[in-house]
Amino acid sequence: MKQLIKKISFFLIGIPALFNSCMDDLLNQPDHNKLSDYYFWTTTADAEYALNGTAGDIRYLFNRDYYFDGLGEFLRVRGNTLTANSATLQGGLAYRGFYSLYPTNGSSSFDKMYESCFGGINRANYVIDGVEKMLEKESAPDIRSQLESIIGEAKLLRSLVYFRLISMWGDVPYIDQRIYADEEVAYIKRTPIAEIVPKLIEDLTYAFDKLPVKATVSGRMSKPAALALRGKIQLYWACWNNFGWPELDGFTPDKEKALAAYRAAASDFRHVIDDYGLNLFRGGEPGECDELGKAEKLPNYYYLFLPTANGDSEFVLSFNFGGVGTAQSDELMRDFAGRSVEYSQCWVSPRFAIADRYQSITTGDFCDPLVGLPPNGTNREKPNSAVNPESYANRDYRMKSTILWDYEMCMGITAQEETGYVPYIYNSWGIPVTIGGVNYTTYDTDGSNSGYVFRKFVRNYSNGQARSQGDFNWPVIRLADVYLMYAEAVNAANLAEQKDYAVEMVNRVRHRGNLPALTADKTATPEAFFAAIEQERIVELVGEGQRSFDIRRWRAIEKTFVPPFTAGGITLYNTWGSVVAAGLGEVSKWFDYLDERAYERCYIFRIPPAERDRNSNLTQNKPFL
Repeated sequence: MKQLIKKISFFLIGIPALFNSCMDDLLNQPDHNKLSDYYFWTTTADAEYALNGTAGDIRYLFNRDYYFDGLGEFLRVRGNTLTANSATLQGGLAYRGFYSLYPTNGSSSFDKMYESCFGGINRANYVIDGVEKMLEKESAPDIRSQLESIIGEAKLLRSLVYFRLISMWGDVPYIDQRIYADEEVAYIKRTPIAEIVPKLIEDLTYAFDKLPVKATVSGRMSKPAALALRGKIQLYWACWNNFGWPELDGFTPDKEKALAAYRAAASDFRHVIDDYGLNLFRGGEPGECDELGKAEKLPNYYYLFLPTANGDSEFVLSFNFGGVGTAQSDELMRDFAGRSVEYSQCWVSPRFAIADRYQSITTGDFCDPLVGLPPNGTNREKPNSAVNPESYANRDYRMKSTILWDYEMCMGITAQEETGYVPYIYNSWGIPVTIGGVNYTTYDTDGSNSGYVFRKFVRNYSNGQARSQGDFNWPVIRLADVYLMYAEAVNAANLAEQKDYAVEMVNRVRHRGNLPALTADKTATPEAFFAAIEQERIVELVGEGQRSFDIRRWRAIEKTFVPPFTAGGITLYNTWGSVVAAGLGEVSKWFDYLDERAYERCYIFRIPPAERDRNSNLTQNKPFL
């Protein structure tokens, strides 16, 4: 059976019509492009099939969320990384339209995501509509329970996509029914988020009631997933009401609503943490960390982002990817690794700023800032020199798990065969080098301009998978994220009776980096504890698409970067102390004497002009008028 996507001009909404040529002949269908509802929505297998198709489409809205980190300060996105294969899928359109991303150029780059999100929503509505009609005619309790669970999962998926939409564009049209024709949505107006959020909470409450405690199939949804997503939506709703969203016309923040939402979020997260036996990957233990310049024993955090973690309980809400021969593979190696690893393209890489965020495993606090120096003379031996490998000793284990700096090793792979370890040395690009009497060829990559490349998400072994044939289950919400969001909600709502438990959750996340627990001064005030939580979110979630959403919901862009009209803005440097050269449409300075309007455009995305051309009732967000 195949899936036919009908393109509705307004939203590019895909309406699935399932068909098979042999079955068409058998049923003598007058329309040979679709199978009518009368014949399709008859068994639970039909309902499962439709749900799987919907989930398979929606996952492409989230599988490259690391691009969003390009709008923050710690990750560089240097190019359009979509392949032809992913472009053939409705959700594959989501990340089209950009060449490089940095904090002040993101809004127009995600126009296609707006369209693709509504395609996913209509698919979810298609499932809900069809299964609800089945439910009306079904009396058997066990079958009714199955059907209700499918509706719950479809409502969860719809809520997830709507959460993405409102987080980026604020008010958007709310559609909770199946669309049959363009005319039904051709003049639809934007729905205020104050009306959308309660609908999402209602859908997720239904999902929580109907879903199983544990998914019966990997990649399917469960009660903890519904609770975690409901908690996250409430946390964001609390932030918007607490910090305000002045760029969203008509939205009035409300401190009482913020407090209630923080408390509701804390309650949901607490249930996820306590009630379902979930645990961090490998018990949250740090594991082994090899000495500098070696990579035979890597910490557990590294293996959390390989297929070894697929199905682990830390992945509270995730999407499966198929691997070789499925046409449903992830692109992680291609995007994160360099040429020496299956000739990958290193479309994303760490910026120099991330290294100073990794704390000392001895003191539990920040180390002296690294200093960029050219790799000549004695600079390789100077303390705190960014080109001195010893400057990276005794740091948070997540550092070695996440990035490569000079003389760190990575396994080379060519044509699905391991080629031996390759040392990363910035700007050496695959040249012979002798280290400790052993001859190597250096890590070849032209994708980094900071002095670092990622180890996170890059397989260190050959398993017959090429660079675009991964089968890693992409995590949308991890348990570590739940711990940190819980601590944030408790802190913001000043829930004193839960403060100690919130601190414990943050310390659990720190423990996997082999860091000591937070000292009393780090949690003494709400401001200090928030800083500790933010620090953990940075190093724990880097490359997972969370940072830019965090600084937007906290109204922290000016604090994170520089205030408006700052001459010089922020200049970008690499480990050699050189200004990062502009290229691929990038700039070497951010927020260089920009006015308030430029900052406003960082807090909200534009409604795609093409959508407004098709629908005169779609208003534009204020910063883009």
